[in-house]
Amino acid sequence: MKLTDPLDIARGFLEAWNDQDPDALAALFTDDADFVNVVGLWWEDRPSIRRAHARGFRVMFGGSEMTLERTKVRRLGADAAVVHALWSMTGQVDPAGSPVGDRSGVLSFVVERQPDGGWLAVAAHNTDRFPAAETLVAEPSGQLEPTSYVPRAERNDA
Repeated sequence: MKLTDPLDIARGFLEAWNDQDPDALAALFTDDADFVNVVGLWWEDRPSIRRAHARGFRVMFGGSEMTLERTKVRRLGADAAVVHALWSMTGQVDPAGSPVGDRSGVLSFVVERQPDGGWLAVAAHNTDRFPAAETLVAEPSGQLEPTSYVPRAERNDA
């Protein structure tokens, strides 16, 4: 895929994810790129990003399918941009290999125009979405629980 527009990074990520292709996914990033996943694991170069996603496709996301629901590009001058992509995903499995529920989240990319005119991501952060939650609260067990401080009767999801 030719990366001639900042949005091509999100499109390329979707294509690589749905093909379960860690090489194509890693090729969207600069050699020294950073990627922070939904639980805060931080990979600091292209080989680490590739290795982590290869394992993910092998262990938990092999049958998954991602859809982009919405995208937005914010240019930061001629040679940089922030790309946000709201995603949904089906097909993840638990450690025993059993199907689990659907998920959604937001991928944020910082992208930079390269000397050849194409675009690559220099950083990405993936965030899960928790409908009707405002934050996560740490339970005594250490488990994080999605929580809203708005009374249920006043929320849009009530």
